[in-house]
Amino acid sequence: MNSPQTPPESGSQPARRSIFAALRSVGGDLKNPLWIYLKGFLFLVSGLLAGGLLLLEHPTWKDAALLAMTVWCCCRFYYFAFYVIEHYVDGEYKFAGLGSFLTYLVTRR
Repeated sequence: MNSPQTPPESGSQPARRSIFAALRSVGGDLKNPLWIYLKGFLFLVSGLLAGGLLLLEHPTWKDAALLAMTVWCCCRFYYFAFYVIEHYVDGEYKFAGLGSFLTYLVTRR
């Protein structure tokens, strides 16, 4: 049996590979609807928490309006990047994230 001070034996390679395979699969595409909904609601909760904390620190109508305008404009840009371009400008473009959208903008003819 290995203690924390002894190096792992060569027989532990399959276990190490399975750990790395498991870690790689964590970053893959979500396919389970439950996890997809959970991720979406975590974004919502995080955004509400961040916005609430900003407004607690700066409780003015001006800051509330600027925060609301920032959120709305960012949402509209995201909609533009993934839906408008794909459905109204270039039907061959398939959105795969904002990185792919930036690549599309730089490399298009």
